[in-house]
Amino acid sequence: MENLDLKQMSSMVDIIAEEKGLPRDVVLNVIEMAIAAAWRKDNGDKDMNVRATLNTKTGEADVYVAREVIESGLAYNPSTEIPQDKAGAGAQIGDIVEEKIKVTTFGRVAAMTAKQVVIQRLREAENDAVLSEYEDKVGTVVTGMVSRVEPKMVRIDLGRANGIMPRSEQIDGEYYTVGSRIKVYIKKIERNDRGAQLVLSRGSAEFVEYLFRQEVPEIENGTVQIKGIAREAGRRTKIAVISTVSGVDPVGTFVGGRGVRVQAVMNEIGDKEKIDIINWSDNPSEYIREALSPAEINRVEIDGDKATVYVTEEQQSIAIGKQGQNVRLASRLTGYTIDIALVKASTKKKKKNVEDSLIGALSEMEDETAEADKESEAAVNTENVAAVENAENTETAEKSEE
Repeated sequence: MENLDLKQMSSMVDIIAEEKGLPRDVVLNVIEMAIAAAWRKDNGDKDMNVRATLNTKTGEADVYVAREVIESGLAYNPSTEIPQDKAGAGAQIGDIVEEKIKVTTFGRVAAMTAKQVVIQRLREAENDAVLSEYEDKVGTVVTGMVSRVEPKMVRIDLGRANGIMPRSEQIDGEYYTVGSRIKVYIKKIERNDRGAQLVLSRGSAEFVEYLFRQEVPEIENGTVQIKGIAREAGRRTKIAVISTVSGVDPVGTFVGGRGVRVQAVMNEIGDKEKIDIINWSDNPSEYIREALSPAEINRVEIDGDKATVYVTEEQQSIAIGKQGQNVRLASRLTGYTIDIALVKASTKKKKKNVEDSLIGALSEMEDETAEADKESEAAVNTENVAAVENAENTETAEKSEE
């Protein structure tokens, strides 16, 4: 490509727009960016602020170089600055003025640059157009195919579009193989200077919430609600639920008959990840107790956004969980900073000693009573024996007198 044929490019605007399914003004803007890049390559440098306009009817193009007006007599960068005395009538210091330049031909290198810009920008524009179709799908789960596995991300082919699943959005311990089909949650469309891309997730709490919504139809009619989810993907999830209808067990509803509903979710995220389904409560103390299950809690003391939870020594490790996981998830779920404290052993021992003393005193009283009863019984027996002997002696004496 020795020259950049502007007339040919002008006639291609409508054709490219139709083939790519892009708006005409988007394609025209891409070509104008290519013309500006080509002119900069031939006549200027990368610091220049250049824009171009293309007349699609005549095939003529103009380039505009923008420069900032500075005080006359000072050293300046001609690529980006222009002295006030050369800026034209009425130009003030700090203004941005544009120099209009008629475009005629480009060299071979500039033409190649323009071609690369057109290809790249059209690809980005096409990608943006496709992604715009997914705007209403953000927050849903779709099925895709693993197209590439990289150290920091997994690339997923969704059909018309491609998405990325960063390591932070993956399930810990889950392995992905090229060609395998997986369900992914469309988290967001991320836009930057390089274009737009779909960010996908399997490790988010929203992914688990969506799966439960598919398995629990009572959520749709409002019988039960999900009040909060805290998740460490691949390890444990805590989900707080509530019923809006009297007599409906929210936990049982989510678990399902013989656990079929919660098992369906676990089949998707992996059996290694445990799911705790708890009752939500508007009572902070009760909610924290539930969130720390399966630990048994003695009492909860709340001070602002902090909560001190007292447990026995036997329940301490359960409340904290492996590597602090249980208390960490409970804290995320409830919104309170939770500290686990032991019930004071001295208080418990003192109470036990008091109980022992009371039991001992009662035992001594019972012993003394029993001893007194024995002595009374012995005295009664002695009196009875003496009375019998006296009666016998009296009877013998009466017989002797006769």
